[in-house]
Amino acid sequence: MQKGVIRIVKRIHIGIIIAASLLLIAAVGWGFIWNYAQQKTVPDEVDAGGIAIGGMPIEDALKLLTEYESSLQQRTITIHASAEAGDSKQWTVKELGYKAEFKTIREALLKLGEGDIWDRAVYRYQFPNQYELSQAWNSDAFDAALRKQWSWIEKSATKNATRIITDKDEVIYEPHVDAYRLDIGELIEQVNDWVVLKKEQIGAPAEKAFEAELPITVIHPELTLEKLKEEGIDRKIISFSTDFRTSAEGRAHNVTVTAEALNDWELAPGEIFDYSKLIAKAEELYEYREAPVILNGKLVPGIGGGICQVSSTLYNAILRAGLEIVERRNHSLPVAYLPIGQDATYAGGAINFRFKNTTGKNLIIRTSVVDRKLTIKLFGTMKDNEKYDIESVTLKTIEPTVQEKTNTRLSPGQKVTVETGKQGFVVETYRTLTRDGEVVSRERLSRDTYKAQPTIIEVGPMKGGKGPSATPTPPPQTTEPLLEDGVL
Repeated sequence: MQKGVIRIVKRIHIGIIIAASLLLIAAVGWGFIWNYAQQKTVPDEVDAGGIAIGGMPIEDALKLLTEYESSLQQRTITIHASAEAGDSKQWTVKELGYKAEFKTIREALLKLGEGDIWDRAVYRYQFPNQYELSQAWNSDAFDAALRKQWSWIEKSATKNATRIITDKDEVIYEPHVDAYRLDIGELIEQVNDWVVLKKEQIGAPAEKAFEAELPITVIHPELTLEKLKEEGIDRKIISFSTDFRTSAEGRAHNVTVTAEALNDWELAPGEIFDYSKLIAKAEELYEYREAPVILNGKLVPGIGGGICQVSSTLYNAILRAGLEIVERRNHSLPVAYLPIGQDATYAGGAINFRFKNTTGKNLIIRTSVVDRKLTIKLFGTMKDNEKYDIESVTLKTIEPTVQEKTNTRLSPGQKVTVETGKQGFVVETYRTLTRDGEVVSRERLSRDTYKAQPTIIEVGPMKGGKGPSATPTPPPQTTEPLLEDGVL
């Protein structure tokens, strides 16, 4: 029996030992779990978007993440405007809508201290090792900021260069005005690449600032100063004048309005000037008045008399500029305002005056009428050391014929000179080019014939009713009448 008691006691003792051991193990295990759950550090090997925070005190980890977020949002973008725009502007990326948050890891770290010990321990044990940085960026905000800062650039407008010829014949150029437009597409792409960090960049020290020049596209007007100057209107190259002080009002009016229609006429290089187009323009703008014209070699009343004083004055100007004559004919009668051989007539549909702009640059014709003096000036390009001289040589003088007409009011045999004849001429005109005072060339421009005007004598009827037998009756006109220096 004693042995049985001893065995029972041993069993109880062993049970007590086992129980005590189990309790000790449980206590130790619970203590471990309690200590594990109560840790104030980040679980080991945790990485927040590239920042290793495993093992750090949670408060320090949260502070580190907050500081990193703040540093990213305080990065600056500085745009330096060009000289035309005149200033610079700096923004933080936060002002432009950039956000950087470790939201998921922050929430996860805070949950480490929530719940009972067991839940905490399980949560810590299952804590993920990898977390991402959340970034948000809207480039539209940057685009809007740029356009607001330099909005005036988008409103700028171009203005063509202008050329002014003053009353003193000075050629003055006013420069063009450019317009500007923002060209920010590529800049926005560069900022997008910089502001949003790539995965491999997170955790490393980020660039604190982005700087760039404001990209501006220059819009030139259609006519820039350079293009306008290339036209070659450098200076006044020739001026030539004729006067019409003795002209009646009708003729003076016709000269004046034709000159006004010609004023500021511009010719491109190689362009041919056509006097008939000038007359058409003048007839649209003004009304020609009655004045003497030349009809079939005789001065008669007509409309538009005087228009050839403009063509003849222009002819002399372009001769002295060395231009090429395409079509020109002299008047059938000499004119009072120019030497013979140096005039240019016009007859609608029959005789025209044309010349070609052979200067290689543009040519502008300016006209003025002051105190019944017509002046035509050419503005363009001509070498300073060159000069053209015009000379007309009379080759032949044509004596006037005598025409007798019967006048029944006169006594038989009585003669009265009613119109004194005028001589005609055959003339050659030459143009001489001198350069630096030396003759370079001499060319014959024209060979012109001016009709003689007959002496008209009226004779009284002879006895028997017959008139003078020496002068036959002129034959009837068989050709179309030719009207010079006027309009039909």
